[in-house]
Amino acid sequence: MPGGSIYVKQDEKYTGSSPQWWYEKFWREDAQNRRRSRYIKAGVGLVLGAAVAIRFDLTAFSPLFALLFAGLVAAGDWLYHWRAFHATAVWRGARRGEVITRRHLRRSLRRLGYNVLDGRAIRGKASIDHLVIGPGGVWVVDNESWSPDTEIACYAGRLFFGEKYGSKTAKPLVEAAEAFAELLNRETGIAVTITPLLAVHCGLLPKSGIVHAEGITLLKPRLTGKLIRSAEGGVLSDEQIEVLTRTAARELQRV
Repeated sequence: MPGGSIYVKQDEKYTGSSPQWWYEKFWREDAQNRRRSRYIKAGVGLVLGAAVAIRFDLTAFSPLFALLFAGLVAAGDWLYHWRAFHATAVWRGARRGEVITRRHLRRSLRRLGYNVLDGRAIRGKASIDHLVIGPGGVWVVDNESWSPDTEIACYAGRLFFGEKYGSKTAKPLVEAAEAFAELLNRETGIAVTITPLLAVHCGLLPKSGIVHAEGITLLKPRLTGKLIRSAEGGVLSDEQIEVLTRTAARELQRV
């Protein structure tokens, strides 16, 4: 190992595998600790349930209340940890982010007159995961994920992922939106401005779930449809939506 010592045995825990692999390994190894903690919490729930029954003069039902509270506490603790692990699925490669976002977009937008084209590219220039065209305008949506402890924030107009600048992520998406807009303007004669969105499947966003920085909007996948719906309607007519959609389907390469 470069920089290592032949006299000091290397700790295999920190060599040779991806962060995702180690995350899953540590998750499995910690299962016993989570169960032990869950038993303790369920025990507290058991006592609390019995105390509530006694407090309201329901002593005869105290065993039932105790078991009910213990079960609710245990189930809540299991659900909390399951959701935390499930939230990393895209980052770990267990699920595809574009599939999740596509489902959110179609469920929330298609009945409102929006068309969603998936996996489109301008040959040799740019590619995006989703192109959304509707009454409120046109959007490109890409998908990305970072490690669960990566804080995503905007400071003084700059995008940050942890302590790293986010310009290398923002700039290509802004350029892709501009390239798509230029193509659609040229081919249809309809003046459109395309708004770039980035669906974040893993990483620490603010409580609002949205960050605006360096020309793009980063947000949780479930908020993509809501944000697009919030745009003022009437920007594009039904005829313009149809023309733009047909042109995009014809001119843009499917990827």
